[in-house]
Amino acid sequence: MSRKNEYPDMPRVGVGAVVIEDGRVLLVRRGVPPSRGLWAIPGGGLNLGESLAQAAEREIQEETGIIIEAGEPIYSFDFIERDPDGRIRFHYVIIDLMAHYRSGEPQGADDALEARWFAPDEVLTVPISKNTVKLLRSIGFLGTGES
Repeated sequence: MSRKNEYPDMPRVGVGAVVIEDGRVLLVRRGVPPSRGLWAIPGGGLNLGESLAQAAEREIQEETGIIIEAGEPIYSFDFIERDPDGRIRFHYVIIDLMAHYRSGEPQGADDALEARWFAPDEVLTVPISKNTVKLLRSIGFLGTGES
């Protein structure tokens, strides 16, 4: 998701994948707006003609080097950010899929500055997107509570 997605004329579709292996979740530190610098579920934009699963598999490999097998959608949300003048700077409909880890070691690439595995007790020790916390709580990876 790059600058071409700023000030869109219509909402964009974003796809992410929740990859949990050995009790740890795969997260990336975002290198581009929106949410630059925050840790989040890896993912990116859906391309024309691509299924949600194909997009998730491609994006996770591009951003992290991890090979996955994407499953079913498990979480969705709207992401709308306005600039100081009130214009819509970003508008995404994000669909996150559950995925199975197949191979690879995480490395930040493409739009991700870093990629790594996090245990549940490590997730809230880093700057993390609120939607990622909500998602991880909704699937029981994190307990309930304040973020």
